[in-house]
Amino acid sequence: MSSTELPETRTAAAPSASRPARAVRVADGEELRSVSLPGLTLTVRARPGVEPGLPPALYVHGLGGSSQNWSALMPLLADLVDGEAVDLPGFGDSAPPDDGNYSVTGHARAVIRLLDSTGRGPVHLFGNSLGGAVATRVAAARPDLVRTLTLVSPALPELRAQRTAWPTVLLAVPGVASVFARLTKDWTAEQRVRGVLSLCYGDPGRVTDEGLRHAVEEMERRLELPYFWDVMARSSRGIVDAYTLGGQHGLWRQAERVLAPTLLVYGGRDQLVSYRMARKAAATFRGSRLLTLPEAGHVAMMEYPETVAQAARGLIADHGGS
Repeated sequence: MSSTELPETRTAAAPSASRPARAVRVADGEELRSVSLPGLTLTVRARPGVEPGLPPALYVHGLGGSSQNWSALMPLLADLVDGEAVDLPGFGDSAPPDDGNYSVTGHARAVIRLLDSTGRGPVHLFGNSLGGAVATRVAAARPDLVRTLTLVSPALPELRAQRTAWPTVLLAVPGVASVFARLTKDWTAEQRVRGVLSLCYGDPGRVTDEGLRHAVEEMERRLELPYFWDVMARSSRGIVDAYTLGGQHGLWRQAERVLAPTLLVYGGRDQLVSYRMARKAAATFRGSRLLTLPEAGHVAMMEYPETVAQAARGLIADHGGS
């Protein structure tokens, strides 16, 4: 699965027919660029290390998220790693892939192609939710690209999904996304954001007024994208399909093959990935470390970035931090 493709790098700012006109937010200290590969264009949000020569890190977001999901965590590790967060195909500011492949394997292949083309591996790899499943596949398939692995509420198969996770499953059913889009066409961006926060945060009250405003602006931007609902539906279907795969392609079987030192982070109030899966994950990823946060929800790196950063620092320091 290696690649010899060379990326074309440019500033990701100017709108075009294939890119939204509304600008994507870039926090102080971040840099945004676009990497073009055959059939694939990915936006990368960089948080350069505080000094040259720091080992690279790559952050992979979850379903419906973007590279902005890591903006709170990345600066807390900038003295240890040179960080980059990718917008998966069709999410954030990345265009849909030419092949329309939104499976977990398709997303993993995009991450591998990015790392191969830029030559940044091996990296300290981080993944949340869908990004956790993607990162698990990458680590299993290409151990040469992964130095350490940090998974925050990874989307790994559960025998009994929580009821609050059923909407993700329903979204994967053909036609449901378009019906939902019609039924909710009068919802404001703020109503949608508050709904997402109540589902993803253990305590939505932790979100500041400024954070809410930025989230609403990003939601408004995404709703203008003609492919928004299609990407959500196809990626949801990709998660469901990955859950049903057996044999060597099953996510738990691949988790057993991961060689990289692993940190697992689970939230006690997670409504999408069950807290009870923490024990199974810790037993599956060999020699892994487990951080449980009873008050956290599905996005601990956004809810408790300092605590997650402290645990990640320990992992990185012990396994090739410099």
